[in-house]
Amino acid sequence: MSFYIGREASKLWKRICAETVTEINLLAENWKYILGGLICQYIHGLAARGVHYFHRPGPTLQDLGFFLLPELGLDKAYISETVFSFIFLSFILWTFHPFFVKSKKIYTVLIWCRVLAFLVACQFLRIITFYSTQLPGPNYHCREGSKFARLPRPDNIMEVLLVVPRGMLYGCGDLIFSSHMIFSLVFVRTYNKYGTKSFVKQCAWVAVVIQSLLIIASRKHYTVDVVVAWYTVNLVIFCIDKKLPELPDRSNGGGPLLPLTKDNKSKEENLKLMNGNYGDSADWRPRTQINGKVMEDGNVVHVEAVINGS
Repeated sequence: MSFYIGREASKLWKRICAETVTEINLLAENWKYILGGLICQYIHGLAARGVHYFHRPGPTLQDLGFFLLPELGLDKAYISETVFSFIFLSFILWTFHPFFVKSKKIYTVLIWCRVLAFLVACQFLRIITFYSTQLPGPNYHCREGSKFARLPRPDNIMEVLLVVPRGMLYGCGDLIFSSHMIFSLVFVRTYNKYGTKSFVKQCAWVAVVIQSLLIIASRKHYTVDVVVAWYTVNLVIFCIDKKLPELPDRSNGGGPLLPLTKDNKSKEENLKLMNGNYGDSADWRPRTQINGKVMEDGNVVHVEAVINGS
């Protein structure tokens, strides 16, 4: 038993090392996209903190979701964050599964390049939207009387540029549209396309719907913030996904390390012609020659028999 465990551990370690080398090579070619995406995450956090300085608490706006869904209350506000954290962490773990699992379909670096492209586009639209109009926040810490409802005037530039987790948890003013929904929809749609488990896909969509309702019931966003996120994020992903090159599929146990471009395809075709490999490999099936005619195997016609009438 100990020998078997040791052998499996050795295979796992070799798999991790081989995958690490592959991903490092991909990262060396795509680090600009990863770094650019991470910088945009910081800019988004900076913009969300900046709009908090403009936030002015006021009466909660009339909202259909608030009327239909019972208010969870401040003591149960953690439920929606728990669902979001589960979706967030589950997706991150899935993107790193090629390091540990033999059967895999994606490259970690390439999938994150794609995810960051979706996030950046959606967050750019979000920044424009919530700076256009500041609504009174419906969350408990954004209401009149809360010490977090307004940010005091900053004493120095570092206070503005420093984005802390507390500021992200107690932000106000960045309402339309929901950032939680951006991350959740991008992650679920990405897994829906590149994941392999149908049951997990269905559960993921159910989790996003539940999270949407919990966000409204927790009074963290107005219903419009969630509704706008649903159609905006899906449309953005649909448009960008058509422009990006398709990821190589590893499920067949091979394939190119990176997706082929048109230039690479033309070079491959030229190389085949130079080597005398004309056309498809299907054209090189064994053929049989009968009475001066070349016929493919499986379609041999007995010409002489037909001529003799037998």
